[in-house]
Amino acid sequence: MKILGIDPGSTRAGYAIIEYTSTHIKPTIISAGILKTTHADKNKLLAELFSSCTSILKTYSPDIAGIETLRFAKNVTTGIEVAQSRGVIICTIAQRAIPLYEFSPLEIKQGMTGYGNADKQSIIRSVQQTIDASAYTKQPDDVFDAIAIALVTGYSYKNLQKRI
Repeated sequence: MKILGIDPGSTRAGYAIIEYTSTHIKPTIISAGILKTTHADKNKLLAELFSSCTSILKTYSPDIAGIETLRFAKNVTTGIEVAQSRGVIICTIAQRAIPLYEFSPLEIKQGMTGYGNADKQSIIRSVQQTIDASAYTKQPDDVFDAIAIALVTGYSYKNLQKRI
């Protein structure tokens, strides 16, 4: 099973594709990085984000996806821009009928560390203890957040399947 994790931002988004296979107990990272945008114009930036997200979905064909919710923003303008980016990403995933799970930052932190107020370094350490992320140590925090989102999505999906 391939899982896409997305950490949306106002000008870029972290993404990670992890895979669970029947032969591996632990998941593996297939790909992770930043969906960069190069345009200052917000409309072109969103179009570029749509194109990048579409490319990731075509290339890796994830079975399920997870995305971080936007609970609040200190800066209203940034909050609106992140919400617009989330909308583009959610629409792109929905067009392909990929089941999408949404998690608050608190749920992601709890899922990875057991503590809802964990800091970034705790998340990164937890990701590194859970999955081989050594190839991504020089990547921005957004990438580790996306890996964490993919892992929490996988945990949630597995737990839901056990209940059915």
